[in-house]
Amino acid sequence: MAKRILLADDHKIMREGLRALIEKHPQFEIVGEAEDGRTAVRLAEKLMPDIIIMDVGLPDLNGIEATRRIKAVLPQTRVIGLSMYYDKRFVSGMLEAGASGYLSKDCALNELVTAVETVDKKEIYLGSRVAGPGLTSGDPSKIRRAEFSKLTDRQREVLQALSEGKNTKQIAYDLKISIKTVETHILNIKEKLDIRSTAALTRYAIREGLTFLEPEFPPSHP
Repeated sequence: MAKRILLADDHKIMREGLRALIEKHPQFEIVGEAEDGRTAVRLAEKLMPDIIIMDVGLPDLNGIEATRRIKAVLPQTRVIGLSMYYDKRFVSGMLEAGASGYLSKDCALNELVTAVETVDKKEIYLGSRVAGPGLTSGDPSKIRRAEFSKLTDRQREVLQALSEGKNTKQIAYDLKISIKTVETHILNIKEKLDIRSTAALTRYAIREGLTFLEPEFPPSHP
């Protein structure tokens, strides 16, 4: 029986490329595509894929948070992080969330197939661009992770939305909560992280891999 794969990437051209590559291998079947993290979680729960290829820098809910939520309800699903960023903070974040692999988007196409085959065997795969030292428990970024872990799932959502430039009204609408609740979350986030300004929160979110300063590809239109 073919292994069922879900693709999660906010760039259509990337998803089309991944689909074209994977569909050349009859042992794999693409069962769905998601363009943001929240959709990835919803489709994962609906389709129950064997493997998810997850863009780390997804909008609305980033790949790390989406992976954490998916693994909480589908522990047998294997996730491969895929990103232009292979800084150890992002790699560690995905692995801590439950991912079984991590690849750079500029990897060779045959390496992606190797990664899928490897995680399907319940093994860990780190791409050639990301494997190496710095992913141990002694990683100094763990200090920031300890602070970050104080935030609830909802607070991480609010922080990502805030760092993406959304105002409180937009965040409230997207998360279906009141503006006052959003404002309370922001105050609690600042208190927990000991950060006082929105600009500093944005820098923190980028440093932690919660969001990215620039899109991974230039927009296709003005």
